[in-house]
Amino acid sequence: MIKIPVTVIVSVKNEELNLPSCLDKLVRFDQIIVVDSGSTDKTKDIAISKGAEVLQFEWNGRFPKKRNWALQNATIKYDWVLFLDADEFVTDAFVDEIALKTLDPSFNGYTIQFENFFMGKQLRYGYGFKKSALFKRSKGAYEKIDEDLWSHLDMEVHEHPIIEGNVGVIEAKVAHKDFKDLDHYIAKHNAYSSWEAQRFLQLKSGSNQQLSFNQKIKYGLLTTGLLPAVYFLGAYFLKLGFLDGREGFYLARFKSHYFFQIQTKVALLKRK
Repeated sequence: MIKIPVTVIVSVKNEELNLPSCLDKLVRFDQIIVVDSGSTDKTKDIAISKGAEVLQFEWNGRFPKKRNWALQNATIKYDWVLFLDADEFVTDAFVDEIALKTLDPSFNGYTIQFENFFMGKQLRYGYGFKKSALFKRSKGAYEKIDEDLWSHLDMEVHEHPIIEGNVGVIEAKVAHKDFKDLDHYIAKHNAYSSWEAQRFLQLKSGSNQQLSFNQKIKYGLLTTGLLPAVYFLGAYFLKLGFLDGREGFYLARFKSHYFFQIQTKVALLKRK
């Protein structure tokens, strides 16, 4: 098998349920690095058994977080780097497209699109999910947010890569399918909403951080208090989420409640 000259970096913590399937699908890439945040389950053993390089990351609460730290400290063989989470599973069509498009010198990065699964079901409607997780490390890095005093997330979850030059799109999609239970989903988004509330207040205080078009819409609707309702109506009706059955309804409700959590936490933080 001819290996694809791309380095894949998988960021993990306690991912013994997801990691085996994730790594099994990456065998065509020449270098796979698993960056672990002190897992207490079998994550490290699984990564080693699958032939991945394992790096341990211990966050000190300051910049850089896990992905930028890996860019700065890992022994990365190739300029092209693909960042994945353990619950993101590539397909042969996706890998074929990467092998071809990374040969195009006119692009320095690519946006990746996802097929979303929720409660075990593939969702075909609702809002899509994408991120620019494939780029040349000589041309990009994740944005730095001034969060040393308040962030509790050791990885760039909401931070976006800043990429010089043209950014294309990989048409073949990656499956986003978490094998963990609903309790994990709820706990994870509770943590994310706390980060988002702090980030929102930071921006309101005059941060000069550049925002994407979607971020401007999100934070603008948060200011008006309309974001939870607008998201649910958009995901469930405008984007036809109702065609995904009860799972489509549940996801739209959970995501709208996520934005309600952010609004509530913003209101509480303002009182302090």
